Amino acid sequence: MSATDFPSGLAELASQYDAILCDVWGVIHNGRRSFEEACEALVRFRDQGGAVVLITNAPVPKAQVIRYFDPLGVPGEAFDDCVSSGDATRTLLAERAHEVFWRLGADEGWEHDQFLYDGLNLQFGKPGDADTLLCIGLEDQVNDTPEDYRERLALAADRGIDMICANPDIKVRIGDQLHWCAGALAQIYEQEGGRVVYPGKPHDAIYDLALSRLSDIGIEPPADRILCIGDSPATDMKGALHRGYDGLYVGTGLSLHGGDFRAEVAELLGDHGVSAKWAMPALTW
Repeated sequence: MSATDFPSGLAELASQYDAILCDVWGVIHNGRRSFEEACEALVRFRDQGGAVVLITNAPVPKAQVIRYFDPLGVPGEAFDDCVSSGDATRTLLAERAHEVFWRLGADEGWEHDQFLYDGLNLQFGKPGDADTLLCIGLEDQVNDTPEDYRERLALAADRGIDMICANPDIKVRIGDQLHWCAGALAQIYEQEGGRVVYPGKPHDAIYDLALSRLSDIGIEPPADRILCIGDSPATDMKGALHRGYDGLYVGTGLSLHGGDFRAEVAELLGDHGVSAKWAMPALTW
């Protein structure tokens, strides 16, 4: 694994990149408020001619992701476009619209599941009748744990149906609390022998969608001129490595840092078998 460098701010490396693919939750906001310095860093990058596409594993379309930006204090000047795992998932669901889906998630919950499949005219059925499992999240994101679902997931895996995991994240920070996401259920499904299809990070579909949005605004950078920023080694940094992009790990999301940040980053990345070219405790300019 290559060594990680620790710049004091994005300004030190901005000239090396034409485009940034930046995570949302844990980098520019925490679900309760924006991180003002992170938003300002993206604004400054764009002011210097760079492009920013926000790239999130939220299992909802772009419109539902950005509708909360104003209340949270995320300025529109911080990004050119936004793509979500929900956007990539909708494309996949449309291709499978002839199938019957077992929907696993919390309607009217924090993720607003219905937006994921609104207008696609999908057929939903019981687990024993479904062709595909659409996993959006836990039914009770406050009180449930992934292990509560193992028995049901094992039965579906035994039937040989695919799971589409609309949010590959394992956990998300909402305020100062961590909550389980669909990716934790996908892990169990794979442990039980099931096949999981992931439209979101660290897999290709969402990155291909982000590149198409950059192309729409006339930006087609080579891989070595793209920087991925995120707080998750398992999704953001792994996805960057897979695509041949440089990664900037920031510590504002899933981990609470209080000791030696450099040592903590080295341990965290090593535990996940990934590397990051850069790391900062929080995204700043």
